[in-house]
Amino acid sequence: MKTLKLYFALMSFVFMGCEKMLNDGYNQIAKDRISPKVAFTSDKSIELYTNSFYKILPNGDDITQGDAMSDYVAIKSVPSYLIHGAYDSKSAGGWSWGALRNVNYFIVNAPRQALDAGVREDNVNNYLGIARLFRAWFYFEKVKRFGDVPWYNKPLDPSDAAELYKPRDPRTMVMDSVLADLDYAIANIYDEKDNTCSRVTKWVALAFKSRVCLFEATYRKYHLDLNLRGTADKWFLEAANASSLLMQSEKYKIHVNSTRPERSYRDLFVDESGNPPNDETILSSNYSAELNLFNLSSWYYLSPTRGDRVSFTKPFINTYLNIDGTPFTNASGFETIPFWDEVKNRDLRLSQTIRMQGYERSDGDKQAPDFSFTPTGYQPIKYVLDSKKADNGILSDNSIPIIRYAEVLLNYAEAKAELGDFTLSDWEKTIKVLRGRAGITNAAMPTTADTYLQDVYFPTVTDPILLEVRRERGIELALEGFRFDDIRRWACGKLLEMPYEGIFVPEMNQLYDLNQDGNPDVSFVSSTPSNAQKGVVYVVVNNSSIKLSEGDKGNVLWLSDIAKKWEDHKYVYPIPYNERVLNPDLGQNPIWE
Repeated sequence: MKTLKLYFALMSFVFMGCEKMLNDGYNQIAKDRISPKVAFTSDKSIELYTNSFYKILPNGDDITQGDAMSDYVAIKSVPSYLIHGAYDSKSAGGWSWGALRNVNYFIVNAPRQALDAGVREDNVNNYLGIARLFRAWFYFEKVKRFGDVPWYNKPLDPSDAAELYKPRDPRTMVMDSVLADLDYAIANIYDEKDNTCSRVTKWVALAFKSRVCLFEATYRKYHLDLNLRGTADKWFLEAANASSLLMQSEKYKIHVNSTRPERSYRDLFVDESGNPPNDETILSSNYSAELNLFNLSSWYYLSPTRGDRVSFTKPFINTYLNIDGTPFTNASGFETIPFWDEVKNRDLRLSQTIRMQGYERSDGDKQAPDFSFTPTGYQPIKYVLDSKKADNGILSDNSIPIIRYAEVLLNYAEAKAELGDFTLSDWEKTIKVLRGRAGITNAAMPTTADTYLQDVYFPTVTDPILLEVRRERGIELALEGFRFDDIRRWACGKLLEMPYEGIFVPEMNQLYDLNQDGNPDVSFVSSTPSNAQKGVVYVVVNNSSIKLSEGDKGNVLWLSDIAKKWEDHKYVYPIPYNERVLNPDLGQNPIWE
């Protein structure tokens, strides 16, 4: 905790001191500058400056809300991005470049001044590696969003019109530069493990490289319009090698709670100590009640107004294996199994991800899925604190993982499967390990493709290993902000048109005890009865926003009256209209005109 206090104190100092330097537009120049001769003359001054780069990282709220637009959750309204004609370049954002200027200013000025001031060369290279890691992070987010973007490796001068108003650079050039930055970072950042999980290290750089390279490899492979498929394997190899180096280091492992193994997965997302489980967490957005630093994760998932009413959909819940390793969807009539039976004897991550039998808060309150908050019945608990202190405000002090070792294992497995040289040994050190923590008793490598995954999600994938890796990725990383990126890189945008389908309702006008605690929780009715029973949520089936798939019974269908439309030009966002007014040479992504 002392380390955490010092870190946040330093961060506060830097953000106040550098506030006038940070700016929002890439063509804006700070009026007040810190002279390199003052800022970069000691290890401490360099460290203070590099602390400002951490604002580039996603915070806890960015991550916990990052899957609101995906195929496996329903939210309270259909995103405008998925409604034909509702989103255009005048709606677009994300074209902010101030953070890049701050990093480039350091990269250009700090090394020379620091060396002249007598700072050790290995220390200078360490901090330069950190800066280049953050530049890579910044540009990776820009490329994911826009495709081609202008590459800048120096702070811009206001008199340099050619650079200020140049066209975008090709994706290939930008991503090659990102890869070079990552390789420099890995070679030069110190390899000491940070047990607070709040600082950039060599291991963070390796893990992030595996993420970046896997994204780029699959994007090039599956987006044939880029004509870059022939270069995909190079990026798969880079992803696999980065993952492998981190795995071989033995710095990290999959977290297991030896006292309560059924809590092992959940431990990673509700830890309130300020120091998350550092056996698995590599980088984290840390929070602390003592330091008055909070996120809104509990409130986001428990407020029908402040949150998005995020709920999982039935097709996704169907992908959780039975505890014996068999697919749930192998069971005859799996589509009509009521909630209280379908969640029994499943992958232990399910009970640590949604409300079901056995879920209770720290005060002993046994809580069933509450249709005041969940339109589908599959109500998330992954980030919800056990106590109720943060249910009604921004008071969550749980640390939120940004990078976990589990992701590294999944990146390695997917890259190897895509390369076609995935082995039994690869399976045993990746997917089998994750399923072992999940309590699955038979985690043997499959030899046949799962037809449910093919029929519902990935009809063009025939490799049984790749299908299982994708299943595992969805389950293990659910609600961690990966799914929309995964859908885009796999060119599976049509999945976003899937209906918001919920639990199976055997009959209307009946009371249902969803968590089997002896008290009814919900009833699906045509109108709220005058003698409503206390503690029961009456869901009015109005046949517009809420329907049942078979009229008076069937699966809950949420917002099925609103058509969701995926169009392939949406794999990248439009260049914002105002930016093109300032610089017409930026051009526009196809179809977005």
